[in-house]
This record gives sequence, structure tokens and C-alpha cells, in this order.
Amino acid sequence: MNKLKSVETRYMEERGKFFHDLKNLDRRSFLKVSAAAMGAAVASGVMPSHSFQSISVAQGSAAFRFAYISDSHLYEKKINDRFVRSLLRAVEDVNNLDAQPDFVFYGGDLAQLGQPKELELGAQILKDVKAPIKMMVGEHDWYFDMGQKWRDLFGKPTYSWDYKGIHFVTLNSVVERDFWTRRGLTPMERMMTVAGLDNGVQSPFSVGQEQRQWLRKDLAAYSDETPLIVFSHSPLYKLYKKWNFWTDDADEVQAILKRFKQVVVIHGHTHQLLTNRIGNIHFHGMLSTAWPWPYAPEGMPELTVEMNRPDPFNPNDGCGDGQVHVHADGLVDKVYSLWNRGPITVSKAYTASWGRQSVPPKPNRASY
Repeated sequence: MNKLKSVETRYMEERGKFFHDLKNLDRRSFLKVSAAAMGAAVASGVMPSHSFQSISVAQGSAAFRFAYISDSHLYEKKINDRFVRSLLRAVEDVNNLDAQPDFVFYGGDLAQLGQPKELELGAQILKDVKAPIKMMVGEHDWYFDMGQKWRDLFGKPTYSWDYKGIHFVTLNSVVERDFWTRRGLTPMERMMTVAGLDNGVQSPFSVGQEQRQWLRKDLAAYSDETPLIVFSHSPLYKLYKKWNFWTDDADEVQAILKRFKQVVVIHGHTHQLLTNRIGNIHFHGMLSTAWPWPYAPEGMPELTVEMNRPDPFNPNDGCGDGQVHVHADGLVDKVYSLWNRGPITVSKAYTASWGRQSVPPKPNRASY
């Protein structure tokens, strides 16, 4: 009994210190402190509580489903195998779905430092996905060699396709102005600068003029009634610039999409549940398989129902994969499959009603 009390006391002391220190953390320090706190939990054997939500499934003959995986941030296995095991878990989750999704979408940041071996490892793991897979690039995949290895493995980062009456578009939204040439940075220095999102050195992300022109041309053949689903890595709105949770030309991209009556944008990068709506454009953020980020201290979209804060003593809490149930009108029910909790659904009815209907359960533990 005394031994048990000692373990519980140490656990509570470590938790108290963590939550006190967290108030003063910047974004880059969060992962470091989480890792330290995690070790104490493993030693104590304490497990986090779970929360359970129901899943809403789209109905109708025109409805379909795709799965998503995002933000695995792989190092080579000999350096860090936890992120590798997390991506393997996501692939297993998706492959065990009954029935199989129509396709699987990968939302960017497959690699951590854009190294060829990191990307090759990710490509090898994703080859085991049963359903057809679509890929999107993230900044961690791109800035070591400016996308050369990515293109070799996965093709063009900007493309579109049609499926069951829906027009899909994938954009590279992590384009940055050249900050590296005049500083004489090496490829790895450039990559490390981009990976440090709150360093004040790099430029904000953007889609860029070339892709915006491509997007106008791609959409010109489609009527205003065509449902659109657009994939971007960074949010196609301006959330929090200090962390580059931001796309500098988001307003210009939104202007191109504005004429369409039903538009859904699904993004990665932020490692958390995010819900937004601007006019007829509905936005959903993806979970990460690597780690969850705290919520931004300002600028949060009003429709976001923040998930319970991740337990820092469990490396998988706040992480996961998910599914998107697409209705005939192109709007979606977004299912977040949190690995250590029940799934959370942000439904079409919630975003379509500006948050008045089908409100997801609010967290019982305050988010960060």
C-alpha cells in the first residue's frame, strides 16, 4: 500500500509540475516537455481516462467514404521508431475498416526532415494500404531538396480529379518566399528553419500565384453547383501567424472558391480537431499520428469544439486517424478516430447550421 501511495504521489507531483510549466511554453518547447512527462507515466503505470462519442454516417446511394492519415513526421527507424509504429497503426486501422473506404488520403508531413530515407520509409509503409491512396505534401517533406524526392516517389504536388459527382483538388499550400539564398543556408539549415515554425526567420506559407492561376483554370470548366473538396496542408484561412498556422494568400484562394455553393476544405499541419466556416466554405483539420499540438492562444474559429487536452503521460493520446463521409451535396461528416478515446464526429448538420445543430460534446477537460 505504501509503495502504491508513493507511485501515485510521484505521478501527481509530475503532473502538477507539467501543467504549471505548460503555461510558459512556446510551441517548439511543448513536445520536449511532453516527452519528459511521458516517462514518469510509463514508470507509474497510470493510464488516461477515455471519452466516447457516437459516429454519424452519411446515407444515400451517392454517399461514399474515404479515410485519412496525416502528419507522421517520420525519422529513420534507427533514430525514432515510435512515429514509425504510429503510422503502422494508422495503416492497420484503415485496412481493418468494414467495408473498405473508396480511397485513402495522406495529409502531408510524412517525413520530419525531408530526408530521402524518411520519405522512402513512409512510402514503403503506405504501400500496404489496401485502398487506393492519394498524397499531399507538407513543409517537412519539401524543404530539404525542394520536393525532388517527393516528386520522384509521389508525382506532382498539385492535381485534381473527379469522383461520384465531387471535384477534388489537392494544393501545395506550404510555398515560402526564398529566405535561404541570401543567408547562404545549406539544405539542412533551410529544412531546420522551416521546421521551426515560430522562429521569425522564414516567410509565411502560401499557395502562390502560379497555383492560384492553375486553380482558376482547373475550376473554369465546372459550374457553381459542382461540390468541391479541397485538400491543403496548412489551413486555407488565417489562424495563428506566429506558429505558421496560416496561409498568407488564403483570402485570394477563398475568393476563387467563393462562387461554388458547397465547398469543403480539409487540412493537416495543426495536429488537432479544428472546425471553421467562412461563407460557403467549410473547413476541417486533421489529426496527427505523431503528436498533438496545443490550441493557438488566439484566433480560434468559433465553430471549433476543442478536444479534451491530451494526456502528456500517454504518447498516443490526442493522436489518431479518421474517416470522411461525403454526402451527395459534397458536404461531409468528419469522423476523428482518436486512438485512446472514442471517435468524435463533426457533422454536416453542425457546420451547415453554423453550429446550431448536432453540436459535438464539449470537452470535460479544458484544452490547452
